[in-house]
Amino acid sequence: MRIDLQRIINNPFAVHLAFFLGKTIPPRIGYPLCNFIGDWIAKRRYSSVVQAVRINQWVARGANLEKESLDNAVRETLRNNIRDLYHLYHGVERPEATRQQIHLNPLAHELIERPEFAGRGLVIAGLHLSGFDLILQSICRQGLKAMVLTIPDPHGGRLIEYEMRKKTGMNLTPASLSTLRQAARHLKRGGIVLTGMDRPIPNPKYHPRFFGYPASLPAHYISLALQANVPVIIMAAIYQADGKYHILSSEPIEMEDDPDRGKEILCNAENVLQQAEIFLRQAPQQWNIPLPVWPELLGNMPN
Repeated sequence: MRIDLQRIINNPFAVHLAFFLGKTIPPRIGYPLCNFIGDWIAKRRYSSVVQAVRINQWVARGANLEKESLDNAVRETLRNNIRDLYHLYHGVERPEATRQQIHLNPLAHELIERPEFAGRGLVIAGLHLSGFDLILQSICRQGLKAMVLTIPDPHGGRLIEYEMRKKTGMNLTPASLSTLRQAARHLKRGGIVLTGMDRPIPNPKYHPRFFGYPASLPAHYISLALQANVPVIIMAAIYQADGKYHILSSEPIEMEDDPDRGKEILCNAENVLQQAEIFLRQAPQQWNIPLPVWPELLGNMPN
């Protein structure tokens, strides 16, 4: 019988069990267990989760990996994804230990010290490399004042992460047409809006090229930056050999004008995604997106 991994991920009992185990299991047991779970998931080759990781890794690594190399890349990616989840749950009641686990760069320090409203607004586009939620929660505890756009109607693992975010005092705003208008006003006042940039969406209006192929990615953050005339900064993190998450950030990316609205959004999205490619190439095995960014290419990769 085929196991439905997506159903397990969205099952409240399974998610709360994982949350409890992550909080209580010490690292000497937690890390080997993460590897075991990652390997077990990787063997479910035809589950939707594994297929998503396979296509994302295949394209991000040049769309030329043979089956064995792709198998190894998927296994390593899933191990890393489970480890990041363990760190997130394990650090829930250890905020100071989590803080010590994150190496902030100068921009992150600057953003933490920045008042809620400064001279000019800023869109921070988060790339889901290692420790996305762990780092977001930690820097918000340390003082980052941002309007954080989240997915609407979170459930399963996303619901636990949503509740954890709320406890940090984060200004959470589920994305909708009305809240996007609110976000644009926030930016025009000089505020920061933080949102994810690489979680695919169904039937997107635009398909910007990413790693050379049209991708099913959102462009709301580009629309916001254009409306408010503010730059976009990409932020991400890479887990390094010292056992710390090292924050990466781009230079501010200014939006380019075009009289054709569709071309304007597409061109600016591709400009931002080019920088995201540079970050992802540094550690593709740490990319944590369990949905296919290029669903139309699923039949092209080796299985």
